[in-house]
Amino acid sequence: MSGETITIKGQDGDFSGYLAKPKSGTGPGIVVIQEIFGVNKVMRDLTDWLAGEGYVALCPDLFWRIEPGIDITDKTDAEWKRAFDLFGAFNVDHGVADIAATIRTLRPMTTGKVGAVGYCLGGQLAYLTACKTDSDASVGYYGVNIQTRLADAEYLKKPLMLHIAGKDEFVNAGAQQEIIDDLRDNPLVTIHQYAEQNHAFARVGGAHYDKQAADEANARTLAFFKKNLG
Repeated sequence: MSGETITIKGQDGDFSGYLAKPKSGTGPGIVVIQEIFGVNKVMRDLTDWLAGEGYVALCPDLFWRIEPGIDITDKTDAEWKRAFDLFGAFNVDHGVADIAATIRTLRPMTTGKVGAVGYCLGGQLAYLTACKTDSDASVGYYGVNIQTRLADAEYLKKPLMLHIAGKDEFVNAGAQQEIIDDLRDNPLVTIHQYAEQNHAFARVGGAHYDKQAADEANARTLAFFKKNLG
């Protein structure tokens, strides 16, 4: 399955997104929120995977304000440095606004409901998408810096699922516990912990990829979306 590049109209300008549709042509929508490597093959493959599961999936280029079209990997030191430079320059609230614009662009292509799933940087953005946009259901994988935005949880109105890696090198045990303690009693929030997993355990081809844990998390994600998006 292969998708296409489309234009998304944002409040501050237009940017691109990678769109993949199911064989039926329509279905519920899912915004796929990138890691710090841009809309790369990993993200396009995830978007294609969700289209194969019956969703209209759209992965927006959230680094467009810094440099459009970032597409790098996690394979070299130079790319990691570039990725962290982009992460440092990225404005999270602008990213949430761009995700809201992506949802607006995607919804008319769908059967009505639109969710979001994000990884790493996108995991935090998925959490904020649940708090700050009209996403119908959101999933975050090993989100970084969620503990700094827990006050935003008061705005949660739709279901949120978080996958937390117990040995995440970018989210220490204290931060993980803070997130869990703050959110676990919220009836809209489901938290899954993977005690022995490191950051990016679901990134196919990544250094910490663990197929068993990734398959478990992905099955939970699909069940969550089926329940909440139809």
